[in-house]
Amino acid sequence: MLPQDRKILRQHTRQNQSSNQTGSSRRVGGKSGTPNRSNNNHHSKMSSNSKADPISLSFHDSCLRMSDVQLLHGPRWLNDQILSFYYEYLTHMKYKTNDDIVFIAPEVTQCMKYMDDQELEQLMDQNKATRKPFIFFALNDNMSFEAGGTHWSLLVFSRPEKTFYHFDSYGNNNTSNSVELMNKVKETMDMRSAKFRPMRCLQQANDYDCGIHVICMTDHIADYLNRYEVIDGLPPLQVDTVKAKRTELLKLILSLGGKG
Repeated sequence: MLPQDRKILRQHTRQNQSSNQTGSSRRVGGKSGTPNRSNNNHHSKMSSNSKADPISLSFHDSCLRMSDVQLLHGPRWLNDQILSFYYEYLTHMKYKTNDDIVFIAPEVTQCMKYMDDQELEQLMDQNKATRKPFIFFALNDNMSFEAGGTHWSLLVFSRPEKTFYHFDSYGNNNTSNSVELMNKVKETMDMRSAKFRPMRCLQQANDYDCGIHVICMTDHIADYLNRYEVIDGLPPLQVDTVKAKRTELLKLILSLGGKG
C-alpha cells in the first residue's frame, strides 16, 4: 500500500468512527474483518499485548505477529494479516516487474466498499489502478465497520475482457458482496459496461480453507495472466496445490526473516 493510501484510509476511518460515535447508522469501511471465529478472537486479545504476541515479520506495509503465523499451522481460518502479507509479497517480489497487475489488500478492498466516489477515485489513482489491465481484490463478506465476516472470495478484473471474474470456493456464498464491489468501482475504472462472471472453481473440502483458496487462486490466475494475458481458458486449480500452501507460506515467512 502506498503512503498516500494509508493516509486516505486513516482519514476515512477516523471520519466514520466519529460518525459512529455520534449515533450515525451509516456503515463504514475499515478492516476487512477477520472471519469471526474463536481462534481469531484469541488473536485480537493477544495482539493488544506485544510481549505476549511478538512480531514475527515486518514486510513492506504488512506486519505478522506470532499468532497470525500460528494460523498457518491449521486447521484455522486465515485473517487479514496473512492475506495482506501475501499480496505485499506478490506486489514487491514475485510480480515486481509486471506492471499490468495490481493486488488490492483485503483491508483496502473493505474500505473501498464504503468510500465516496472522490475518495475511491483518489485511492485508485494513487495505486495507478484506474487503467490497469488486471486487478485482484481479496474480498471478505463482512458488511460492517466492526471486525467480522465468515468467508473470503476473490474478485479479479480483466480490462482486456471487460469482465469481473468471481472465484468462490464455497459455492456462490459471496456473490452479492462481489457484485456490490464491482458496481462500486467500475465507473471509477471507466468500465461501466463490464460484465460479472461467476467462475466454476475448486471447492474447499472443509469450512476453514477459504483464505487459502483465495491465495492459491491468486497465484494460479496471476501466473496464467503472466503468460496469456486473459483469464478465459484458465485451467482448474489442483487440490494438491491447496494442501501444500500452508507449508509453503510458513517457509516463505521464514525465508524472509520471520519467525514461525
